[in-house]
Amino acid sequence: MTLTFGPPRAKKRLSLAPMIDVVFLLLVFFMLASQFGHDQAVPLAMAGGSAAYSGPPRLVLVTADGLRLNGIPVETEALVEQMSWLTRERSDVILLQPDADASLQQLMDVAGALTKAGFSQLVVME
Repeated sequence: MTLTFGPPRAKKRLSLAPMIDVVFLLLVFFMLASQFGHDQAVPLAMAGGSAAYSGPPRLVLVTADGLRLNGIPVETEALVEQMSWLTRERSDVILLQPDADASLQQLMDVAGALTKAGFSQLVVME
């Protein structure tokens, strides 16, 4: 006795379209929900204005090797402390001059440290 179940059916192929849709939706969700970085703005002015400079010299030379305050090597932590001695108010002008070998990140680190300490008038010299 032989059993017959009818004609053999063709195998169904799995559709990848629903899986692709789910992956796409997950990708969009995580792109919208994540933060790739925090933008930080440091207000800087370019030197060359017509305002007269007064007070003791406050020139910070940013080099690839480190910082120099009025020609004297100084660490970033000590720079903020020494600027307190050279300024009467936190709104006094501080000149930042990057060396040719200094990176933009080094300049922004110094500007960020001074801004965090409350100094608001940072001027970049070329």
